[in-house]
Amino acid sequence: MIRTALPAEAGAVADLHLRARSTYYPDGVPEDGTDWSAAWRSAIERPDGQVLCAVEHGRIVGIASFRTPEGAPSGTVKLFQFHVAPDHWRSGIGTALHAACVEQWRADGRRTAVLDVHVGNERAQAFYARRGWVPDPENPPAEGDHHLFLRYAVTGE
Repeated sequence: MIRTALPAEAGAVADLHLRARSTYYPDGVPEDGTDWSAAWRSAIERPDGQVLCAVEHGRIVGIASFRTPEGAPSGTVKLFQFHVAPDHWRSGIGTALHAACVEQWRADGRRTAVLDVHVGNERAQAFYARRGWVPDPENPPAEGDHHLFLRYAVTGE
């Protein structure tokens, strides 16, 4: 089942986020002092955004966070976070969660979605490419940046 995340689930969402991110950081997720539970609670409670979660057997196994980024053209949405629990990879959860995002973006009248993905996260890059995400021509990678910027035509799927 895919539904909107609840504020009380911020800790579980943060735990999944950190487990998924640690798979593509060779030395683990960088410690920068972020209180991830508080950050996720804020994202869940934002009136201008949405956090979807995939739930299986009462456990959150996938999350997606999106909203309109500051200064973005009308009709644009940014996918800020998209994670599936590593023990659920290749089970269809990511595909279903992505489809739910696209469905919501269409319902909201979005035309374009953007995201950035870590250059070392080749698994995620392949996932997005299979769904039609392409390099964002308006945001080419800067030298030394550790993110790739991708774009998706919401109305084109």
